[in-house]
Amino acid sequence: MNRRLVRSYILLVAVAILLFTVPVAFTLTRQLRDDTELSVLREARTMALLLGNGDRISCEALTEVARAYGEKTPGDVQVTSAGRCADLPKPTADTALTRAVRGNEPTTDWGSDLIWGRQLTVTVPARGEAAVRIVYSTSDMTRRLWQIWGFRAGLAVLVLAAAAAIGAFAARRITAPLRALNSMASRFSDGDLTARTPETGPEETRTLARTLNQAGERLDTLIASQRIFVADASHQLRTPLTALRLSLDNIADGVDDEFVREDVEQATAEVVRMSRLVNGLLVLARAEAKVTAAEPLSLTDIVTERLSVWRPAADERGVTIALRGSGVGDRPSVLASPGHLEQVLDNVLSNALEVSPDGGTITVRTEAGAGDVVLSVADEGPGMSDAEKSRAFDRFWRGQGLTGRSGSGLGLAVVRQLVTDDGGTVALTDAPGGGLTVRISLRASRTSGG
Repeated sequence: MNRRLVRSYILLVAVAILLFTVPVAFTLTRQLRDDTELSVLREARTMALLLGNGDRISCEALTEVARAYGEKTPGDVQVTSAGRCADLPKPTADTALTRAVRGNEPTTDWGSDLIWGRQLTVTVPARGEAAVRIVYSTSDMTRRLWQIWGFRAGLAVLVLAAAAAIGAFAARRITAPLRALNSMASRFSDGDLTARTPETGPEETRTLARTLNQAGERLDTLIASQRIFVADASHQLRTPLTALRLSLDNIADGVDDEFVREDVEQATAEVVRMSRLVNGLLVLARAEAKVTAAEPLSLTDIVTERLSVWRPAADERGVTIALRGSGVGDRPSVLASPGHLEQVLDNVLSNALEVSPDGGTITVRTEAGAGDVVLSVADEGPGMSDAEKSRAFDRFWRGQGLTGRSGSGLGLAVVRQLVTDDGGTVALTDAPGGGLTVRISLRASRTSGG
């Protein structure tokens, strides 16, 4: 926007220069031409009067005047003397000379239709079928012409440069409130609900800033209320579920009837499944609340830490978790909210471990690109059909694999919500050799690679 304002200001100044400076330059050029023509014509007529007298004294005077004129001006005097004033050079016969001698008509020839040529030729008739011709060099006029136009061109450049500087300063002053509003909106999009903008600038901008600040305060209040609700729900829902599971475990330990024990175990499994479902809903609620701002985080450190947590569970089934990719050595940094990547990896690794066959391999790969960092997790499980991939991110949807028996159907929904909140994308593709690959693209931090 600044550049558009500066360009508009410069264009306005340029139009003003064209409207006022160029006509003045043309006027001065025309005045220079007319003044020169009148001066040369006046001198030629004076010499024509001396030539027309025809006596010796007049010829001597004409010769002296012509010599002085040639010394003081770039003009050369020529005459058709018909025997008179034979010391002066004679002009070449042409149409202008014929018109002057026979038609008694003075003529002026600038040598070009475009301003003027190399010389001005003025021919004035004298009595007795004679004529005086002055050939006036226009080199001095051309030099003055360049001075007239060059001065105004230089002045125009200086004015335009000053206009650009003033325009840039004015544009920054004008757009400063808008930049402040944009900064506030960017902080809002990153989850910083405490962002506020100063109420400065024109009345319209101040009104908009005031409205946005009020909206930010209301939004901050609503998010705080939601945060409190999630915290209360976590306590109120988990506590009775934990107590119910402990009660069922006590019942199972105190009965000998196999049928009763089987019923208690089924009830315990449902309580465990309900606990997982409640935990997933609470994680999803926190993700949708988006109460934290993204910041640069070391992807390699987070991946390494989470893999160390999941390897014992994988070792129990003989599953190998391998870390690959350029990110291992380059240590890329990504923009993400604290805690998001850990939850994303936990959900993805949990699903991958659940569908992996005993003795299989889970490959975790990081790849640093120009503007993003890709984290992929590939398993050797049964994979998904295209129809299943299109529904895998839906809430409470469970596939036909191992996750269909014990999963809550919220894991990938939580992953997509968290990744999307951090400005990334997530997709499901077929893994090489069979299985499923979860491909997560995250925004690279400017400190990435350090």
